[in-house]
Amino acid sequence: FERYETTTGNLSSYLHGSKIGVLLNFTGGDDELGRDISMHIAASKPKSVDASGVNPEEIETERRIAIEKAREGGKPEAMLEKIAEGTVSKFLREVTLLGQVFVKAEDGKQTIEQLLKSRGASVTAFQMFVVGEGIEKKVEDYAAEVAATIAAAQG
Repeated sequence: FERYETTTGNLSSYLHGSKIGVLLNFTGGDDELGRDISMHIAASKPKSVDASGVNPEEIETERRIAIEKAREGGKPEAMLEKIAEGTVSKFLREVTLLGQVFVKAEDGKQTIEQLLKSRGASVTAFQMFVVGEGIEKKVEDYAAEVAATIAAAQG
C-alpha cells in the first residue's frame, strides 16, 4: 500500500473504469477543475508536474539520441546543441503535466499550465495508480525446472 499525504490545498480523485486511479493535490480553482485535470492525468499519463520531477538520466538520454540523429542526418556540428535543446524541450512538454496540451482544450492548443494560470490555480502534486502496476511477477523457467528435477533424480 502506498500512502498519499497532503497538507495544503484541495485533493481531487478520479477513477477511470476500475483500472486507473488519480489523486491530485492542487490550490485555487474548484472541484470541476480538479476533476478535469485528474481525468487528463489518467488519459495522458505524465511522469511529473514539471521538468524538475523528470529523471535527469532520461533527459540526458534524449539529448544524446537527438545529437546522434542530427549527426547521422548530416547537420553541422555547430547546430547539434540547438537541435538537442529543441528535442529535449519537446520531450519535456510531452512528459510533464504542465507542458501537456489539455485533453479537453477547445482550441487543441491550451496547455495545463495555461489552464491553471487562467483559473488562478496550481498543481502541487499528483499520483497515478494502475491496477497491477508494481506487482512483481514470478518468472518461471520450466525447462530449467525439468532439467533440475532430472538431475536430482539421476544423482
